[in-house]
Amino acid sequence: MFSTVELPLWLFVLIVAFATVAFLLHFLFPSVRWFFRRRMERAVSRLNARLVRPISPFKFMRRQDVVVRLAYDPKVMAAVVEEAVETGKPENVVFDEARGYAREIAPAFSATLYFGFATSAARWLSQLFYRVKVGKVDDAIAEIDPRATVVFVMNHRSNMDYVLVTWLVADRSAISYAVGEWARIWPLSALVRSTGAYFIRRNSRNDLYRQVLARYVQMATAEGTTQAIFPEGGLSLDGQVGGAKLGLLSYMVQGFQQEPSRDVVFVPVGLAYDRVLEDRLLTEAHQTGIRRFRARPLSILGFIWRTLWRKLTGRFPGFGTAAVAFGAPVSLRDFVGEGAEGLSSERVTVGLAARLMGEVQKSVPVLPVPLVAAAIGAAPVPRGDLPGRVADIVERLEAAGQPMELPEGGALGAIVEGLGALMQRDMILELENALCPAPGKEALLAYYAAPVQQMLERIAATPQT
Repeated sequence: MFSTVELPLWLFVLIVAFATVAFLLHFLFPSVRWFFRRRMERAVSRLNARLVRPISPFKFMRRQDVVVRLAYDPKVMAAVVEEAVETGKPENVVFDEARGYAREIAPAFSATLYFGFATSAARWLSQLFYRVKVGKVDDAIAEIDPRATVVFVMNHRSNMDYVLVTWLVADRSAISYAVGEWARIWPLSALVRSTGAYFIRRNSRNDLYRQVLARYVQMATAEGTTQAIFPEGGLSLDGQVGGAKLGLLSYMVQGFQQEPSRDVVFVPVGLAYDRVLEDRLLTEAHQTGIRRFRARPLSILGFIWRTLWRKLTGRFPGFGTAAVAFGAPVSLRDFVGEGAEGLSSERVTVGLAARLMGEVQKSVPVLPVPLVAAAIGAAPVPRGDLPGRVADIVERLEAAGQPMELPEGGALGAIVEGLGALMQRDMILELENALCPAPGKEALLAYYAAPVQQMLERIAATPQT
């Protein structure tokens, strides 16, 4: 038993290495993980104490645990069996596909990265480009049941929307976004996942994928995860608030109807910009009818560098105002109880989508550039007539309760600021004391005028009481 055993040096090194790894895995690593997890739990407790909407435990689940829970969900398993029967594939092959979808969707939230880096970067970027004005977010969410799941429903004007809302709500909650395929590029994908966002294939018709996505959305909603969605399904190409695509909303409605233990409260959010960074790409896509944005990475980096350089040298006046306003919350429980009880989830979703998008339209703030663009329109306007036109629009919108974010001086201040910005970008020309769209810029001017024109059309179509 105590006799000497000779081993080759390589075998001895291998045995020691395996023993060291086993020791680390079974003794040291668990202790280290426990130490850091305890520190994280204390930090999260302090963080939740100052947030209006505390972060749900579901958001802190390890990504691999979310993937397992999602892949083995009974409804996903039933969808796997159904897919196997329809396609003739072995169930284990279909299950691997479902598990792959779960890995693709599931986020990997990091509170440190979200509240340490992401919100600071969002604040810096927002204030680099714009003067940011925000409505009273606390008034929008303060009276909501603390147990309810809050979902911010927003119009989609720019990719700055993610940045702007992340910063503005950072002191109140951590938002989970649904992000499209554009962000599935390494290393951006890792950063996006760490902020709690989950990836979706917007145009997928794969039933199994849609079932996996639906179950993730329903799980997150049932667990109280604060979310933000863009029901339009993409950036607005014409500047107006479009109709809603029903995918994510339908998943939430179905989940609520099946498990109505927790209310879901939708908060309408209206976003507006004096200048949309992607405006030329969007108007070009609208004219061609092809939603394909051909922005090159080098062009984007060049734009950012030129902007930073102009900022550092004091030659960057900014892109005007970016504004966010919050509408009246809509409780799903109350909505179902107001005549929608007993209806199919499809009919409830259609009615809910129409209600929410109407509220979002009413929440979009009025800014100087869109206001002046709408007052000028497509035909030449005598310069002397512009103040009267702007004042008339402002009066009608204020009477309808539309949020206004105008500079000091009201309508006259808006003319100075808005007209100056439009002329600086050569979108407006002054010919024989008349203001008219510059040749080749008609589509761009119409894009900026569209939100205000949509508001006026809605007001005109609303019966007067």
